[in-house]
Amino acid sequence: MSTVIWHDLECGSYTEDLPLWRAFADECGDPILEVGAGTGRVALELARGGHEVMALDLDGELLAALEQRGAGLDVRTTRADARAFELDGGFALCLVPMQTIQLLGGPSGRAEFLRRARAHLRDGGILAAALADGMEPFEVGPGLPAPLPDICEIDGVVYSSTPIAVIDDGDAFVLERRRETVTADGTRSCSQNTVRLDRIAAPQLEREATAIGLRPLERRRVNATDEYVGSEVVVLRA
Repeated sequence: MSTVIWHDLECGSYTEDLPLWRAFADECGDPILEVGAGTGRVALELARGGHEVMALDLDGELLAALEQRGAGLDVRTTRADARAFELDGGFALCLVPMQTIQLLGGPSGRAEFLRRARAHLRDGGILAAALADGMEPFEVGPGLPAPLPDICEIDGVVYSSTPIAVIDDGDAFVLERRRETVTADGTRSCSQNTVRLDRIAAPQLEREATAIGLRPLERRRVNATDEYVGSEVVVLRA
């Protein structure tokens, strides 16, 4: 359950990209494959709009929450690695929101995913993948204000997640968060969560995709908000 809570707290409130994914879904039609679906932020939004969605993620706990929330909607789940999945049927659209494509372990991991995505798209189908835009290194230290935390309370427990650093690690950015909980009796716990995002620009991803038979189209943008960086969305046609 804690995995679901942290995922929802840190990602679930993001809505800036939803109009773009809805527009792609309405333009391309069904079925739709979402990669890195988590608890269903995007998949459920599209399913509520009448679309047929397959939600793929490696975390079974997140998918279980998605299934529960999607009861009665045309959304299915599959637990699989984005670099090695095998599904039936061709998809009209494959969406990769929130920088998921930057979690695949560099060029070799992206190439494996792109081949899998190409194999699962219909001829003429679309792959759209968001890349983090405008990430700048920072680190909270003495005298430096920390960003505001994401906070929620569930069953008497307060959960807080605070970004404390973005570290430039050469071929990647490392995002560090401090996660804290406070129970009703005042018991506190604290841990650190680290996410490594491959550094990649849109032209590089387009070159990698072209090499396996995908054709770049006009890119799209998702604007930054006070809480989230913006995204450049690479669009590829099978």
